Amino acid sequence: MEIRPLSGTDPEIIWNGFSKAFADYEVQINRTQFMALIKRRGFDPDVSFAAFEGKDNIIAFTLNGTGTFNDIPTAYDTGTGTVKEHRGKGLATKIFEYSLPFLKERNLQQYLLEVLQHNTAAVSVYRKLGFEVTREFHYFVQKSTDVRPGTGPAGPVTVVRQINPGEAAGIERFADFAPSWQNSHESVSRVPEHFIALGAFEKEKLTGYIIIEPASGDIPQFAVEKNSRRKGIGSLLFSEALLLNQSGIIKIVNADIHCDTLTRFLQSKNIVVTGKQYEMIRKL
Repeated sequence: MEIRPLSGTDPEIIWNGFSKAFADYEVQINRTQFMALIKRRGFDPDVSFAAFEGKDNIIAFTLNGTGTFNDIPTAYDTGTGTVKEHRGKGLATKIFEYSLPFLKERNLQQYLLEVLQHNTAAVSVYRKLGFEVTREFHYFVQKSTDVRPGTGPAGPVTVVRQINPGEAAGIERFADFAPSWQNSHESVSRVPEHFIALGAFEKEKLTGYIIIEPASGDIPQFAVEKNSRRKGIGSLLFSEALLLNQSGIIKIVNADIHCDTLTRFLQSKNIVVTGKQYEMIRKL
């Protein structure tokens, strides 16, 4: 067994390792979805690492993304996995510890990840490695056919039109919490062709927006200006986004657990909390 960086590794070898490690996972993705996912999350093969048996057989890996988070140069755990028959050997810990000098050499100042709260074994490992919980998230998954779209505005005439996702970059103030790594404008802008952004306008004033990835049903950002809420604008945006969805599900992940307004809104659409995650950070 040898741990080494993934620089220059054939993407097919990485995909094969990923697919084997997650073969028993409850949610499956195909190769195209995998490639899009790691690109969106800023995958950087030069600071990503895997344990190999032989030349090309990956048995465990950590795929790291790089970028900024809260204006700090950051490494992000895009995906960590171990092939089933090699679990319980501490390979994920060995890979992380092996990676530290490489991350520091790149002047990355913190390491960020999200982990399912019910995965207590992983949470325990991350705590032992020095990670601290910075936020708690809800995630929501619902069949598209079970979503209740709701009604539109009862007040002033509101027009919904497509906008460039970049136009939403200046209106984070609409939201009640900062987006997670994978939902940030930086992440969306890495694969802009995968997303559609809609803006709600009252007399040319932008009052809300929603961004959806039609192929997956993922909604990374959705917000209405605070003074324009409770007028049906959110329902209008949401129903228009549903018309664009090409997936059988709707997903909203990494919603701050303290954002009751979003949770209540989604519950009104028959989209209830599916599970919880921790956001965890370790300084490098």
